[in-house]
Amino acid sequence: MKRSVLSQFAGPMAALLLIMAVVAVTTPSFLAAENFRNIALQVAVLSIVAIGATVVILTGGIDLSPGSMIAYLTMVLAVMVKLNGVSLWVAVPAAIALGGVLGLVNGVLVAYVRIPAFIVTLAGLSAFKGIALTVGGGTPVFSLSPDLGQLFYGELLGVPLPFYYMVGLYAFATMVLNHSRFGREIYAVGGNESAARLSGIHVPRVRMLAFVIAGACAGIGAVLLAARLNSGSPNYGSLIELQAIAAAVVGGASLAGGRGHVLNTLIGVLIIVVVQNGLNLNAVSTSLQSITIGGIILLAVGVDIWRGRLSAAVFGRFAKAPVAALQGSAQ
Repeated sequence: MKRSVLSQFAGPMAALLLIMAVVAVTTPSFLAAENFRNIALQVAVLSIVAIGATVVILTGGIDLSPGSMIAYLTMVLAVMVKLNGVSLWVAVPAAIALGGVLGLVNGVLVAYVRIPAFIVTLAGLSAFKGIALTVGGGTPVFSLSPDLGQLFYGELLGVPLPFYYMVGLYAFATMVLNHSRFGREIYAVGGNESAARLSGIHVPRVRMLAFVIAGACAGIGAVLLAARLNSGSPNYGSLIELQAIAAAVVGGASLAGGRGHVLNTLIGVLIIVVVQNGLNLNAVSTSLQSITIGGIILLAVGVDIWRGRLSAAVFGRFAKAPVAALQGSAQ
């Protein structure tokens, strides 16, 4: 088991180190301390949303709605704080809780109504964006609160606060997924739903809770994005769901479910952000950056699909070799 985990970790880490080496050689400013700080801040929101995406993927589902959730939740937070004078101590937890509720809606439709996750979350992507456009008249709300920005730009011992959020959430997610009954149930449902049901696992409940977690992660991401920009907008969060899914798959998670590790997802996030950072430093146009990220997603999914087939082919060849040898000796 330990060797398996290490082998799963080694591939994405080697890819990250190789990409960092290439970017460092081609772009001298990449190694500047200020640039690493920018990377750390860029990683914060995507990495947290990617936790929720990974949990859903591990159950064999997919969530396409976090980006629209973030747009809606930033607008809700903006209206509460700027237009209604709600305290941050109330508004921030309320936004995160609302994210969990939106995830609950997705989860109930997928787990209990049994509508495919792709259809439910695709509908959510459109619906939540539409709702975001109705909040506050559909126009961005700026200058929410000077205290809100401290949630993102504040520091503790010289280290930006988002780093602590990220480390804490990934440590908690790792503990839950790898050292709790609920974590084992998530892997079991994604690995073999029928076997999980026969072993006494309440499969719909596990699927529903996975989407609740994804919604709550989107809520946290929305708060951090609003704090970073000190505003709310129905245009925020665009395409972040695809980047989160790509990060999970680049990190080795299988879209079929049941295989993956949340720490590998963090490596996948770093790969995507480092690639984007290198392209930005080289003044590559936004259109080419989108093409590059699309290529990374396509490559990651291709590797996921063909990995099992290649392994089976290699294993089958080695397995047949001893049999052929025995047959030859018998003759």
